[in-house]
Amino acid sequence: MSSLVTLTEPRSATAEAYRALRTNLAFARPGEPLRSLLVAAPSVHEDASSALANLAVVTAQAGSRVLVVDADLRRPSQHVLFGVDHARGVTTALVGEVDVEDCLQVTAVEGLRVLTSGPLPPNPAELLGGRGMTALLERVTSLADLVLLDAPPLLPVTDGAVLAPRLDGVLLVLVAGRSRRDHAARARAVLDNVGARLIGVVLTDAGAATAGYPTYGSGGA
Repeated sequence: MSSLVTLTEPRSATAEAYRALRTNLAFARPGEPLRSLLVAAPSVHEDASSALANLAVVTAQAGSRVLVVDADLRRPSQHVLFGVDHARGVTTALVGEVDVEDCLQVTAVEGLRVLTSGPLPPNPAELLGGRGMTALLERVTSLADLVLLDAPPLLPVTDGAVLAPRLDGVLLVLVAGRSRRDHAARARAVLDNVGARLIGVVLTDAGAATAGYPTYGSGGA
């Protein structure tokens, strides 16, 4: 759990910034709660998975029932971040081997459960784009106050674009000094093209001026 700064250093400035992000997201849809969110990056140069996991931790610590779904069926990492097994998960539920609720795993954080990727399939985009995934998303959303979905980067593969329109919104993760402006612009274009709603942008590793805060900006900017 070394990447979970919200657990290892709960009093740090970075952990506080994740709590601020949690608060901002609570007001993302006035009058309508945000129930499902894809946390995605434009390319392999950004670590959206750690940002998602830390956001999940602080949201659960605030009393919400949180479910992390690892829909990165190429390079999953949520099972590593939370120290759980991934023999059963999204893929085993999709092929009908086991009920999705039986695949949910508890974590060290009260109120936070994880649905890992499960065994990696040969056809991730096709599996994620099927009716079974739509039904799975509906089911897991009924089991939590907030579902946070992890997926591969938006530009190299289509997986994230396939998933994004089915969720309430997308949070785009960028890294200061590493993310490219053209990649960010292309990622937003991908989301616009599929009718997904960009809720906001998180900038991580912002440097000494912000003590490494993840900072948040409106998707409309």
